[in-house]
Amino acid sequence: MNELRPKLFDVMKGYSKAQLIKDIIAGIIVAIIALPLSIALAIASGVGPEQGLYTAIIAGFFISFFGGSR
Repeated sequence: MNELRPKLFDVMKGYSKAQLIKDIIAGIIVAIIALPLSIALAIASGVGPEQGLYTAIIAGFFISFFGGSR
């Protein structure tokens, strides 16, 4: 049986500086869209905008760490 191994280790073998720059740019673009949206969703849910920011930041880290996308 194959050992349990996070996808991150397999993906990082062929990772280059050019890919890192592209990933940073993509992350900034996603943050520009996600943070105002999370504030709006928090206000619409009846909580403060800061709770929406906390949720978006924490969820973003979990999704990026556990996601299987390249």
